[in-house]
Amino acid sequence: MKQPCGTFNTSYAQEMTIARTRFQIIVAIVAAVLFFGAAPFLLNAQLLSKINIIGIVVVGAIGLNILTGYCGQLNFGQSAFLAIGAYISAMLCRHLGWNWFATVPVAVVGTALIGLIFGLPSLRIKGFYIAVTTMAAFFIVMFVLQRGGTITGGINGLQVGNVQIGDFVFDNEQKFFYLIMFFVVLAVFFAKNLVRGRVGRAFIAIRDNDLAAELMGINIFKYKLFAFIACSAYAGLAGSLFAAYYGYVSADQFTFSESIWYIGYIIVGGLGSITGTIFGVVFLKVVEFILRGIGPAISDMLPAIGVSFLSSSLVMVFGLIIILFLIFEPRGIWHRWELAKASIRFWPFTY
Repeated sequence: MKQPCGTFNTSYAQEMTIARTRFQIIVAIVAAVLFFGAAPFLLNAQLLSKINIIGIVVVGAIGLNILTGYCGQLNFGQSAFLAIGAYISAMLCRHLGWNWFATVPVAVVGTALIGLIFGLPSLRIKGFYIAVTTMAAFFIVMFVLQRGGTITGGINGLQVGNVQIGDFVFDNEQKFFYLIMFFVVLAVFFAKNLVRGRVGRAFIAIRDNDLAAELMGINIFKYKLFAFIACSAYAGLAGSLFAAYYGYVSADQFTFSESIWYIGYIIVGGLGSITGTIFGVVFLKVVEFILRGIGPAISDMLPAIGVSFLSSSLVMVFGLIIILFLIFEPRGIWHRWELAKASIRFWPFTY
């Protein structure tokens, strides 16, 4: 990691430090205080709702980036694992009367175990074939959820109920903002520390060349399974947050196209970067919100095409963005962010 003049790294631990200098620490603290202290009171409910949705998606996308970006294992079924986490929380709340907070660890662990089952094929296959396996996992999970009878609610889904701590009920966007962002911070913290350590280096070695990694003594089967477990655990947490925020879960809310968009989030943000994951989700979600916002205006101006404009434009624009990033910036927004920081750091000697 490039450092200001006079700041040198003398150990691997220093090089992997998130905030290396005092200035970086101060900037991070100020940004956190402004975001968590000011945003909920300055932004209206509509904008907070969008931020809350982005936060939930960020948690799920971080898990996918651990598996795909760091370990190199394709996963086209992330949306299904979100559905598993959401349904576990919903079923425990609905049928057993659990408090939602008590369902969160069960949803995380339960989804991780199911992810372990679907990750077992990675011991024998890789590349396109593991992608097909995760795709099949999506349809298997959706089939079970839609035909689970009274347990899963079938096609009607399940109500989750109120999320509360004692008498304090999370019943508005501001309260949900703090709830969701608390778990987002935890998710980023654990992911950052996971990929900075020995496990993260093993993931990267497997991603770059699994045969060479095995010759170096890395147990590639163990780490591949661990990557699937971590990815599924994050999806379970995101799904549980989804159930709490919307108060209702149905299989129709978790589509295969959403799994594809999760791949798009990490491509646009930057494969193998936790920070890039946040960039990618924010960027594509803002594009989505803008297109959804202008949809009604297009419908009024052009009634003949207004009905189909929103759905078709989202698919076309998202696809175009992903293609452009793959061609012109395959390392994503995160790489541009690093270049911008380097230019500022070395200004005026940017060469």
